[in-house]
Amino acid sequence: MIKVIKEGILLQKTNNVFENEGVLNPAAIREGDDVHLLYRAVSQGNHSSIGYCKLKGPLFIETRNDKALLSPEFDYECHGIEDPRLVKIEDTYYLTFTAYDGVNALGCLATSKDLVHFEKRGIIVPQITYEEFNHLAKTKGIINDKYFRYNQHDSILEKDGKEMLIWDKNLIFFPRKINGKLLFLHRIRPEIQLVVATENLAELNDVFWQNYFLHFDEYIVLQPKYEHEVSYIGGGCPPIETEHGWLLIYHGVHDSLQGYVYSACAALLDLENPQKELARLPYPLFVPEFHWELKGEVNNVCFPTGAVVFDDRLFIYYGAADERIACASMSLSDLLNELMLNKV
Repeated sequence: MIKVIKEGILLQKTNNVFENEGVLNPAAIREGDDVHLLYRAVSQGNHSSIGYCKLKGPLFIETRNDKALLSPEFDYECHGIEDPRLVKIEDTYYLTFTAYDGVNALGCLATSKDLVHFEKRGIIVPQITYEEFNHLAKTKGIINDKYFRYNQHDSILEKDGKEMLIWDKNLIFFPRKINGKLLFLHRIRPEIQLVVATENLAELNDVFWQNYFLHFDEYIVLQPKYEHEVSYIGGGCPPIETEHGWLLIYHGVHDSLQGYVYSACAALLDLENPQKELARLPYPLFVPEFHWELKGEVNNVCFPTGAVVFDDRLFIYYGAADERIACASMSLSDLLNELMLNKV
């Protein structure tokens, strides 16, 4: 077992209007001794924007904005922009988030050169109904019954005048190109999938996605495997490149008498072919255990979304009970050694 230190609560909600209901699920990126956190900030009525905080080192708060860094502007994000993840590829920051319009939740991209000014690139995941998805994905055979359970929206086809689409969340780019191409993870419950794109993201059009879903089984990266993730899994932090492979910190969910329990989990993917799983912990990396993880807007939640490394120490930032931001740390080499003992 890996020794995990719960560093405790890092950020809590404030009286500022944009974050007076909660703060959670931060993106994180290290530059020098600084760590930039871009986090989901929730205002009254469950409307989300992106807040900003800079840390000196992994844990000390140096500055925190009193206004949202990014707010909803367009119809597809009118109810909120949620759960950001952040990587830097060459000289450009790729900020991904979930846009929610009150009906559909879909992965979006914004880019920046300086983490101050962002250009929103819109929705980049497929906008497809469950019926369309099911028709295409089943072409090569039967698919997991859980796709129906989690994505058919109780057979509701339309809500508030909007067509009900497959919810496609946890959009996370790899922090460098692989074989000259941009890659990102996304999640249509209950599994984590991979998309291989080109530098021209405009090619992610209807024809691209139709072909993608015709070969959907080939793009599944991780499936629920162990008891702590038996209900569904989803992407967490952007992959971290190591000598053993891409370290993926993700979330696993299982149903309990107290409802769903969200835990942080770990796996390794092949460096040149991330669709290949190399290793996975057969137990959660860490679970909800303290009151600030057990009780909140959503109980029993540790939801990892950002990670940085200082020396050999891995710091994982996560949403605790969907209301506050906390941090856990561990030895990176110990984690990698433990993963290498659990090759698939």
